[in-house]
Amino acid sequence: QDHVCSLFKVPFRGAPCSDAAGRQVPYRVIMKQANSSLSGVLWDEVQKSPFYEYKDSSGHFHQVWFDDPRSISLKAAYAKNRGLRGIGMWNGNSLDYSREAVAEQQTEAMWQALTP
Repeated sequence: QDHVCSLFKVPFRGAPCSDAAGRQVPYRVIMKQANSSLSGVLWDEVQKSPFYEYKDSSGHFHQVWFDDPRSISLKAAYAKNRGLRGIGMWNGNSLDYSREAVAEQQTEAMWQALTP
């Protein structure tokens, strides 16, 4: 209910906890899974990022954080407004490049969001 998800303590370069406890999920999987999740897509106003929550077949709770066109464009605008040289996207090959109409729209929106 409070959307707090604890990470296992997996030390990384001296930090007591890191995202090394998680794994990367392709955007195409996220988009298909988010709509059928327990929570639907939620928005964190502090991080300016979407996330959703689900339970796996073993009953374990998971939280998935990701970027979407809205969060990417906010980050791109932040960089531009502060005179920074730009932003990057982690693994553009995780987008859905199938010929499905929805996938094409989602992928195009992600690439467009990189240019504020």
